[in-house]
Amino acid sequence: MSRPPIEEVSRKVRAFYEECSFPGYEEFDTPFDLVEKAGRGVYARLLDEQLPLGVRILDAGCGTGQLTMFLSVLNRQVLGIDFSLASLRKGHAFAERFEQRNARFVQMDLFHPALRDETFDYVFCNGVLHHTADAYGGFRVLCRLLKPNGYIVLGLYNTYGRLVLDFRRLLFRLTRNRLVWLDFYMRQRPLGQEKKRVWFLDQYRNPHEQKVSVGEVLEWFRRNDVDYVDSVPKINVGERFDAKERLFERHDPGSRLDHALAQLGWIFTMGREGGFFILIGQKR
Repeated sequence: MSRPPIEEVSRKVRAFYEECSFPGYEEFDTPFDLVEKAGRGVYARLLDEQLPLGVRILDAGCGTGQLTMFLSVLNRQVLGIDFSLASLRKGHAFAERFEQRNARFVQMDLFHPALRDETFDYVFCNGVLHHTADAYGGFRVLCRLLKPNGYIVLGLYNTYGRLVLDFRRLLFRLTRNRLVWLDFYMRQRPLGQEKKRVWFLDQYRNPHEQKVSVGEVLEWFRRNDVDYVDSVPKINVGERFDAKERLFERHDPGSRLDHALAQLGWIFTMGREGGFFILIGQKR
């Protein structure tokens, strides 16, 4: 089966996010609330502790800019780009309201960014490439924007970790959404209704998504002179991710058997996260 054209997928996904800006802000959020909420998770806290001050960061496909805002709080220069003007307006308004001058937002096509090559120390692209018609092509563009020895952080849907959510999607369709409580986030009372609505649409009604395996992403790395550094969760079954993790120090990627065993386990452990995993690489 041939892939749909990039322009056709981009048009559909852009229209979707103009109506459904993700992730949503709560009514009374402040930048410090974002930092506090993120700090409750080990990965976000480690990012905040281990990313150097003063570095230049690109948040590619930033959506409403919550990651952009979070990373910019401690004097890091962060540029958030996205093709959804509605999403960018929310991020820009939030930054203006709280005078966060280290965060900037620009509407831009990920496949044709108006940016110089080798500009950024870190490139983050979380939950974006799997909504394009050419995830690998998008990755290659991002690698060009990264300085030598810079780090790329990719968040993607996993082929195996997404299976439970795919099953729930089918159930919701067959029952006309009468079983939405089966989704973990939809059961969380502290979350506002708007945030739940946006989560549900993004996870279950997105017009295009692609799932990838660990092996595929490592092959992307190999083809583009990027060395594996770390992952969340771990792709080497002999390692554990904990509060002392060094995100930007080289780790053993393990073997293909490790990757297979890890991904089989994700079928049962990634129910809440929607099969989302992160790989970190360093450009040679």
